[in-house]
Amino acid sequence: MKKSTVISALDEFPKEFALDKFLERLLVIEKIEEGLKEAKAGKTVSHDHAKKIIAKWQK
Repeated sequence: MKKSTVISALDEFPKEFALDKFLERLLVIEKIEEGLKEAKAGKTVSHDHAKKIIAKWQK
């Protein structure tokens, strides 16, 4: 994660906030960035394949 991303996220918060909320926000941003990198690298699954995986979880 880039320092500028952290600063940008921090700027969106009010003057006082709970640290756990900020950390949660950073984790979400990090996961989104990881997902976008994987998608650009072609590491994706088709919609049908994802449906099959989820169907196994629901059993």
